[in-house]
Amino acid sequence: MLDITALTWVLTVALIIVLLAVDLVLAALRPHRVGFAEASAWSVAYVVVAVLFGVWFSMQYGGQFGTEYFAGYIVEKSLSVDNLFVFVIIMTTFAVPEEHQHKVLTFGIVLALVMRGIFIAVGAALLSLFSFMFLVFGLLLIYTAVQLFRHRDEDPDVENNAVVNVARRILPVSGDYVEGKMVARVDGRRVVTPMVIVLIAIGSVDLLFALDSIPAVFGITAEPYIVFTANAFALLGLRALFFLVKGLLERLVYLSAGLSLILLFIGAKLILHWVHVDIDERVPEIPTTISLVVIIAVLAVVTVASLIKTRRDPSAKAHPGSLRAHRAPLDTPDEPEP
Repeated sequence: MLDITALTWVLTVALIIVLLAVDLVLAALRPHRVGFAEASAWSVAYVVVAVLFGVWFSMQYGGQFGTEYFAGYIVEKSLSVDNLFVFVIIMTTFAVPEEHQHKVLTFGIVLALVMRGIFIAVGAALLSLFSFMFLVFGLLLIYTAVQLFRHRDEDPDVENNAVVNVARRILPVSGDYVEGKMVARVDGRRVVTPMVIVLIAIGSVDLLFALDSIPAVFGITAEPYIVFTANAFALLGLRALFFLVKGLLERLVYLSAGLSLILLFIGAKLILHWVHVDIDERVPEIPTTISLVVIIAVLAVVTVASLIKTRRDPSAKAHPGSLRAHRAPLDTPDEPEP
């Protein structure tokens, strides 16, 4: 088992908070349109930080745990790209001005980190108390993989999100973003701006993604520290990655199918682990190194195949996928000409 001291936990959390604080300060003090050069620099910086942490972690705790960290980081990074699709949909649906998208994404990432931290603590406790939770998590991932593959060409219905609809009914919402403020006074009345509704939408979607991503990374490692750091470093780079690749996301037409395969593979890995531990030790487990190779191979094939597809068919458009079907709106028949 991995022995992480309280001091290491404190220093790790402090590092995450410092990196988040930098993002929050930049978003609050200098709202602006994030260009390609700036997004590239931040994306590279976050990847370098994550890799340096992984190198230090491997040297400190051994290559096996280091491999688990990098495999978990790649899984969470690939799943976070699907998050970006939904972020694009939310930004478009609610017409968020470009100069305020930085702030929305940063607060959205903070919400995601808090919720995933809670899920990690709960998941780790359940796994330590009940070994059959590996079976439950595995079946959950397989169900998610099947649903995601079935609805891989659909978008989540953000506009009809139940949490968002409730917020709209109980909160007075202004008609514009009022310089990116959360609360403003309009015509003598205190109201919330659409920024609050956007954050609620992102938070509720992040909650759904946490239900999949946390069991997925527990399929790589059962160590809470690795699960937390893999999630944290993957999410910290999400804000910059959004501005870097949002114009390229529509070309990843096979990403949802690839992610469904990865979730299916990890779900099977969890079930095999449960069978090995609780049923018969002769049943083989899937080593982490093989998991890492499979995940990288699937992502590479999906990316290359997507680029080839969109080159041959420019009209092809990617979708983040959905866990349930959405009823298409009925077309209103044209009125007959007089």
